[in-house]
Amino acid sequence: MAHLPDDLRTALDHELGRFPESRLAQAVDKLSSRYRSGEAATSPILTSELDVAAYAGYRMPATYAAVSAVLGEVAAAAPAFAPRTLLDVGGGTGAAVWAAAREWPSLEKCTVVEQVAGAVTLGRKLAAGAEHVAVRGATWQRGLIERSAPAPAADLVTLSYVLGELPERTRDDVVRWLAGTGGAVALIEPGTPAGFARIRAARDVLRGLGHTVLAPCPHDGECPITPGQDWCHFAARLARSGVHRRIKAGTLGFEDEKFSYVVSAPAGVTTDRPDARILRHPRKNKGFVQLDLCTVEGLASGVTVSKRQGPRYRAARDADWGDAWTTESTKTTESTKATEDKTTEG
Repeated sequence: MAHLPDDLRTALDHELGRFPESRLAQAVDKLSSRYRSGEAATSPILTSELDVAAYAGYRMPATYAAVSAVLGEVAAAAPAFAPRTLLDVGGGTGAAVWAAAREWPSLEKCTVVEQVAGAVTLGRKLAAGAEHVAVRGATWQRGLIERSAPAPAADLVTLSYVLGELPERTRDDVVRWLAGTGGAVALIEPGTPAGFARIRAARDVLRGLGHTVLAPCPHDGECPITPGQDWCHFAARLARSGVHRRIKAGTLGFEDEKFSYVVSAPAGVTTDRPDARILRHPRKNKGFVQLDLCTVEGLASGVTVSKRQGPRYRAARDADWGDAWTTESTKTTESTKATEDKTTEG
């Protein structure tokens, strides 16, 4: 389960405490309805300090959890990758900066570009007391995505929950602009069919530029999932603080943030990618586990791992949705599979 860093949680709770929780809850409800509509923004969404605070309380923890999960997979797939510079585009109040700094102590310089002045102000205030020097010393810029301008160089560029806010006709050009930074590109969208469709399209653009896919895919080939038929998404569980729970009218001490994503880097990066990824919750039965996988050879549904496979079976029992997997771990003999099928029928 993901937890906000103590310094961020303390700063966020302090800023939220400036407003009555009833007003924050009303603003959160309005923002939630707006985001659930899935429509591209045609006018500013955050128009007051209250809106910005509600946004930070409502979305910053979830965004932090999703970005943390994504960057954790990048670190596993590219152990030698140690970014020193980060550009967070459309960064809101800076959740991605906090997540990246926690994953990579190598970070030295972070830049957040955000069009909403209030978000820039709040993000800077939250970062002022950060323990990590790269967060504390981050550069905050108010601005839009300028596709006509040269992209600033960065070892890592992040764009979280922004593609869906852009007109569809501009998205491919924005992805190309981000790739012009020369570094790795991390794109995250909601874990919905529409969010996945945007990520899949962006992945195609990045592949066309010669990028290597770092995560979640185990290959650089064409995505085997067809939008409209299925979608690739994952989930990160995050702990809720008391105020977070109350302004969202939640009863549980946690929530699950579902997201789709792709991270790529220019060709030549050294990777240690897995050869498969678990796409759904493993189905755990008596004596065997079934996995739905994306592999280097395509989709593999209902792959069976038998108890007879010892350590591999125990690994499958411990595996979770979104985890990396090794296809050799899923091989079973025809006789074993037949036995398992009889067990299921019985």
